[in-house]
Amino acid sequence: MQPHNRSSNGDALDPTAPAPMKASDSDTIRPMEEAQHSHVPTRYSSGTGRWLGIGVLVLAFLLCAAFWYAHHRNKVAAEALATMTADAAEEAAPVDVIRAGYGSNVSELELPGEARAWYSSTIYARVSGYVGKWDADMGDKVAKGQVLAQLQTPELDDQLKAAEAKVAADKSLIAVAESNQSFADAQNKRYSTAPKGVVPLQSRDEKNADYQSSIARLGAARAQVELDNAEVNRLKDFTGFKNVTAPYDGIITARHIDIGDLVTAGSTSGNAAIYDIVKADKIRVFVDVPQSASAQITLGMPAVATVAEYGNREFAGKVARTADAIDPIAKTLRVEVDIENSDLALKPGTYLVVHFKANVAHPSVQVPAAALTFRSGSPQVAVVDADGKVHFHDIAIARDMGSFVEVASGIAAGDRVALNISNQINDGDKVQATGEDEPANPQSGDRHVALSEKLR
Repeated sequence: MQPHNRSSNGDALDPTAPAPMKASDSDTIRPMEEAQHSHVPTRYSSGTGRWLGIGVLVLAFLLCAAFWYAHHRNKVAAEALATMTADAAEEAAPVDVIRAGYGSNVSELELPGEARAWYSSTIYARVSGYVGKWDADMGDKVAKGQVLAQLQTPELDDQLKAAEAKVAADKSLIAVAESNQSFADAQNKRYSTAPKGVVPLQSRDEKNADYQSSIARLGAARAQVELDNAEVNRLKDFTGFKNVTAPYDGIITARHIDIGDLVTAGSTSGNAAIYDIVKADKIRVFVDVPQSASAQITLGMPAVATVAEYGNREFAGKVARTADAIDPIAKTLRVEVDIENSDLALKPGTYLVVHFKANVAHPSVQVPAAALTFRSGSPQVAVVDADGKVHFHDIAIARDMGSFVEVASGIAAGDRVALNISNQINDGDKVQATGEDEPANPQSGDRHVALSEKLR
């Protein structure tokens, strides 16, 4: 039986508690505790390696499972995509198709033109002076010879008076010359008929010379009078230009003078014009035809002009003349179309659209503009063959008419061309043609493509 441990105060001690340490033992225990704290054990427990191996195996299993799942999912997606692609291949995409055909036997050109007056003149003063009065203003209709303005010309009037006075003076010289000629004639006859030996031969010759000289002086006096009369007539003609008149029946388009203005004769630079006048009851329309269409223009061919301001009204005319040469810069042919304009509806300077109609011996193949595609840079047309496969043909455009184009090469009449084809469709793909028309017959009388009625 073991004795119970008690404390110094008599209380019982816990049997599991360590025995009280003596003061003499403290010095021995402290170095031991320090030694235990300073030395860390490095060995694993006996089960650590086994658990690590199990963890690595579990992680490897999870990675393999994830990889298999991802591979299986991608495989399923690929098989689904292949199935959809196969289904899509089996179901060809629908494409709107129309037959290419010939255009009309009549070729129509629509080109811009400019109206010009039949006559257009700028009136200048023929004599210098001051504007005393004007009788016509802008917009007035005037007749040929009608006085438009009157000029005051004091210098010209004085010159005319001086010339008339000179004519009167020179006429008196004619009378003197005639008198001298009559006297010389009498002297010459007297000396020439005198008996031989009575009058010296030298005197006879002198009288004859005086007579001939008097005739010449009389002729000179008469010539001077005629010259003076010519100057008088010239000045009188100039005085007629004091009245500025209309050169033809027309319309005054501008007045550049007012009363009191000083005008100078001539049309040189610095001299102001008096009036602008036009004759517009017949109009010249000038059109620049592109070189590619110039061969279709012939003299006398009909043409029709339209103006937006007059709606559907048409102004009929004919080709009157051409420049018969291609402009080296613009590469166009200058064409004049003459149009009757008795009601003066067309104003000079008006912008018009001129329609030419010409017979074509060999019409071009025509397709809608919606059939054009530009995948390779140059224009192409998608042609659908008999097997429903698409083939892209390079074409050359002969003429662009807006909603239609004429094709010079690349396709033939009767080819099935696709409209607004998708960029997802490639050369050789199979499509389902819809909206197909009957093929155009190249040998038909009108040789007209059926698509013109469908798409307009």
